[in-house]
Amino acid sequence: MLGIQLFGKSDRGILRADNEDDFLVSPEFLLCVVSDGMGGAPAGEHASRIFTETALEVFSEFRCRSEQDTLELVQRAFLAANERIRQHTKETPHHQGMGCTAEILAMAEDKFVIGHIGDSRTYRCRNGHLQQLTRDHTYLSEVLRNGGASPANSRKHTMGHAISRAVGTEDKLSLDIIRGQMVSGDIYLLCSDGLTDMVQDSLIESVLSSGIELPMKVQTLVNMANSAGGHDNVTIVVTEVRD
Repeated sequence: MLGIQLFGKSDRGILRADNEDDFLVSPEFLLCVVSDGMGGAPAGEHASRIFTETALEVFSEFRCRSEQDTLELVQRAFLAANERIRQHTKETPHHQGMGCTAEILAMAEDKFVIGHIGDSRTYRCRNGHLQQLTRDHTYLSEVLRNGGASPANSRKHTMGHAISRAVGTEDKLSLDIIRGQMVSGDIYLLCSDGLTDMVQDSLIESVLSSGIELPMKVQTLVNMANSAGGHDNVTIVVTEVRD
């Protein structure tokens, strides 16, 4: 039987006055969440917190669940959070435009289900090799995928890293779902773009595949993001699968 170890941390970064990220790790419900607020403080903080609180509320209804149950709970959490954020903006007009990017990693026995919207990311490190499991929902990434710009010129693209999908910005939600099998030794990383904008994947891979303990891996990645400039809030949740 597989065992799970979880650890997470959120840091304001060097340049930001506020932290609009939020996260959740729940060994009890085999649940990890990272949300990155948008719309400016305090609106972004509200959106990310609504998302994590909603996810915990939804998953707390089921302690024992199948993979299909887990999939349905991930979908339900995103839909419920989207509705609550939309309702909040109706009741609080000066928070109009707020939303969040979000990652959920939920586990059931030896299976995982990931829900993803936005430019936060989920990675898997298996046998020392880092793989991005999610696809960024930005206008720039869409342009690159469609051949509209070269990677060399991507930083100069006029759309920059504008988000093409987020939770709470539209009535209808377009959600990416990734499912798979967990293997002993797997390490899963959920993070806001405050990490990936600052630290190259190759460096993330070296930290995750190192022999240091989970809390130190997370702290090392946070330190690397801040040492590289700390331009944004950085939030990291790491899950390690063990026998």
